[in-house]
Amino acid sequence: MAGPVALVGAGEFLPQMAAVDRVLLTATGRPRPRVVILPTASAPDGEDVFAKWADMGVAHFSELGAEVEPVLVRSVDEGADAAALQAVGEADLVYLSGGHPDHLSRVLQDSPLGDAVRAAAARGAVIAGCSAGAMAITTRTMAPRRLVRLPVPVLWPLRWVDGLDLVQGITVIPHYNSIPETLSAFLVLQAPRRIIVFGIDDDTAAIGRNGVWQVHGAGRVTVWRGRHSERFRPGDAFRL
Repeated sequence: MAGPVALVGAGEFLPQMAAVDRVLLTATGRPRPRVVILPTASAPDGEDVFAKWADMGVAHFSELGAEVEPVLVRSVDEGADAAALQAVGEADLVYLSGGHPDHLSRVLQDSPLGDAVRAAAARGAVIAGCSAGAMAITTRTMAPRRLVRLPVPVLWPLRWVDGLDLVQGITVIPHYNSIPETLSAFLVLQAPRRIIVFGIDDDTAAIGRNGVWQVHGAGRVTVWRGRHSERFRPGDAFRL
């Protein structure tokens, strides 16, 4: 049976997410789970930023009692590295942190790394993505082209690229509580037809398995089906 998937709005590896991440570790069913950290989405920001996210992930999950390995895949070429693929293949929890969703989607689509993550999910491993990591593991990924200065900075125009499709028929808007409501609605209306949009607040996760989702963390998850939206608070469960 496919393992749980966690879609996180923001806040990976920070203390306020410890309770959520304990839920993920417990879901593995292992007394000392093997955790793989994939900071791939941050690679375009430079080596210092890339290394920082890897180190933060190792420190955070080590404090929670896990056995942690950073898998330092920066590019499509590195996504074919045998050691990286083996680490993902042996992981109980694979965590994809934030950064650039279009870059992460490209690496997952164009290298064996994406197949390794799919295989891990299929054998029951927990797959978690935060911000860009969450965006890249859904069906379609929002990939803005450039920054436009409106009343608030907006990345525009939007384009949509294929995600890993671990959860089908969904796309994610992370940092949802930081976006004005009118802009959120505008972004939702740009989504591909028949795609359900999850607006996930900072420090908040939607954890799902077999079509049933539950909200964990500090904020809310707003689910858009076309023009209709529903908000779910921590502890709420819903079915797609």
